[in-house]
Amino acid sequence: MNVSDAVAARRSIRDFLTDPVDDELLRDLLERAARAPSGGNVQPWRIYVLNGSRMTDFLDFLSTQPDIEPSEYDVYPANLWEPHRTARFELGEQMYGLLDIPREDKAGRLQQFARNARFFDAPAAFFITIDRRFNEPQWSDLGMFLQTFMLLAVEAGLDTCAQEYWSSRHGAVMEFVGAPEEEMLFCGMAIGYRNTEAPVNDLVAERLPLNTWATWV
Repeated sequence: MNVSDAVAARRSIRDFLTDPVDDELLRDLLERAARAPSGGNVQPWRIYVLNGSRMTDFLDFLSTQPDIEPSEYDVYPANLWEPHRTARFELGEQMYGLLDIPREDKAGRLQQFARNARFFDAPAAFFITIDRRFNEPQWSDLGMFLQTFMLLAVEAGLDTCAQEYWSSRHGAVMEFVGAPEEEMLFCGMAIGYRNTEAPVNDLVAERLPLNTWATWV
């Protein structure tokens, strides 16, 4: 698979099969994803993997913890502006439309949102953290690691969903994985094989036209 095909094929999958993911495959993907660029080669990412029985243990532990807590960072700015506000709104409408959950069905939408807490039934996952002493440039390095991993996963026949949802459960996550206090949780990554019969996995997010964000100077 070439890079262009992997980029086009990658999706944020929100309904996974329970088919297991081999630990050695995950190890290989993570080692190769570490070739992602980072400023000064500082490699600021720290990864905590859940798979097999440890995924079950984590989900059992999570059920005993508070549902939501304040995130340690703002996932979106307050009063998100255009065209970003509309892009985010339209994505939600597309997704809930595929799920046949109308806007007035608030309970249905909350139930779908709650599936984040089970990694959308993915059998494997990881959390990515960063030392609090790092700054914004190192946070961008995390994004490059995540993108590299996701494209390698596509090549390997796996699917993923990066989940900033976990920033609202950071206390439970960090306690379970045993991360030190100087680390901050950025996000989680659900990993597995997509359920091809789930309508939500047909979602293809639209992209803004080139001329709205690129300027030839």
